[in-house]
Amino acid sequence: MSVSMRTIVRPVRMAWRRLTSMRTALILLFLLAVAAVPGSILPQRPLNPDKTNAYIAAHGGWGRFLDRIGMYDVFGSPWFSAIYVLLFVSLVGCLIPRIRLHARAVVRKPLPAPRNLDRLPEHGAFETADDGADYAAAARATLGRRWRVTRRVEPSGAITLSAEKGYSRETGNLLFHVALLSALILIAVGRLYSYQGTRIVLQGADQGFCNTVSQYDSWKPGRFAAQGKVHPAPFCIDELTKFTATYTASGEPSEFTAHVRYRPTLDSSPKQTDISVNHPLRLEGDRVYLIGHGFAPRVTITMPDGRVVQDTQAFVPTDATTLLSEGAFKESGKPGKNQDVGISGLFAPTPVDSGNGVITSVSPQVKNPVLAIFVYVGDLNYNGLPQSVYSLDTSKLTKIGAVNLTEGQSKSFSNGVTVRFDGWVPWASIQVSHDPTQGLLLIAAIAMVVGLLGSLGIRRRRVWLRITPASEAPDGAPTVVSVGGLARSDSGNFSTEFAALLGRLRTAATPTRESAVAAGRE
Repeated sequence: MSVSMRTIVRPVRMAWRRLTSMRTALILLFLLAVAAVPGSILPQRPLNPDKTNAYIAAHGGWGRFLDRIGMYDVFGSPWFSAIYVLLFVSLVGCLIPRIRLHARAVVRKPLPAPRNLDRLPEHGAFETADDGADYAAAARATLGRRWRVTRRVEPSGAITLSAEKGYSRETGNLLFHVALLSALILIAVGRLYSYQGTRIVLQGADQGFCNTVSQYDSWKPGRFAAQGKVHPAPFCIDELTKFTATYTASGEPSEFTAHVRYRPTLDSSPKQTDISVNHPLRLEGDRVYLIGHGFAPRVTITMPDGRVVQDTQAFVPTDATTLLSEGAFKESGKPGKNQDVGISGLFAPTPVDSGNGVITSVSPQVKNPVLAIFVYVGDLNYNGLPQSVYSLDTSKLTKIGAVNLTEGQSKSFSNGVTVRFDGWVPWASIQVSHDPTQGLLLIAAIAMVVGLLGSLGIRRRRVWLRITPASEAPDGAPTVVSVGGLARSDSGNFSTEFAALLGRLRTAATPTRESAVAAGRE
């Protein structure tokens, strides 16, 4: 190899060795965990673009700087992907050699006994009247199945037993890291084939939906799902028959349940079921979750042209604690007459007047609710662009009044407009999630726990016995048994463990005449 080529290859080889070391893999795993923290603290654009834009606007230059470095789409940012890929490469690079070495170590026989067992950290010796071969068989039985034992005969005639246990420690360690690597692969594959759709459904209203893209309020597909390579399961949620919210005596929420009517397939008979928090409905690989709830006020509006319109609209909570909610009603008048009616509203379940007629809520439970409204007349769709159903664009509207209405109360405004607050119905936010790798991820997680427990709870041990007959002594001379032990990984309580093992080996031996006499004297 030329000098120039060696100059290039050497640093590349060193970089590869550092990248594929277990220390580097652990550092990258730690960095991945740290990099995921902003994704749980800051609003994420793929999940809630409106909240993300509001956060950026509220924080000015700092918000725009975070946006430039990808903090509002952490899991899709280049730097998070780089850490993810490096961790993947590092784990593959360090696991393959370790698996190969471990496989060789498993099939390889235990090492021969050292020349001087008394130099090992743990050692001992005793005598037995047994023949060397007989005691070797007894000692092997005493060690039991937990030890891998190999019997050898040295040139001097001494019999040695080499015993090892604790190979499952490295097996558990490798199982943990292989399961971790598998989880990383499954997460990446799952993001490609997964999809998530959300729909707000009003109680009792004919607002059911089927599992198709066009019927969701929001749709977040993976890359392959967006390309049409994933076919959603053909089920339908026909109706939210009832929503139940239960609260404690102190007003804290305790349970939310959505009673729904659904069809597992398009042509199947309707079924009834309950969906609650952490108890989704599972349909053909999809999971139907209850992720939120709120209120939908009902109003009756008399239009400028004399028509009477009834409307029910879902209001979005602005306060997660008290469920103070806001929303809008949009009613179209005669074309070209600028007689559209727009109402921006605030629904307070348990209202309290905070001063100057400003209504807020003190509890999510509904007790004498109030609907605060601002009424406008004009052109609702002057530019023809899509608008949010939860807010009102007042650019081409004229405000004609505002009022706080209790249930059943009405108010008349100019232009012949009258608004009556008829009541409310609950709504539930239903989320359909599809991830074909979820079951495999559960298996990988269980394997990680099992492997971690094995690597932490199992210790590597080596023990050698040298059984030496006293060949130069007269007949009946004792056989000398030397025992040595070594802790391969951590010492732990190996001294106590070795002493107990030495005692069992001594018990398996037949006492010599001298030791029997000494025992009788005692």
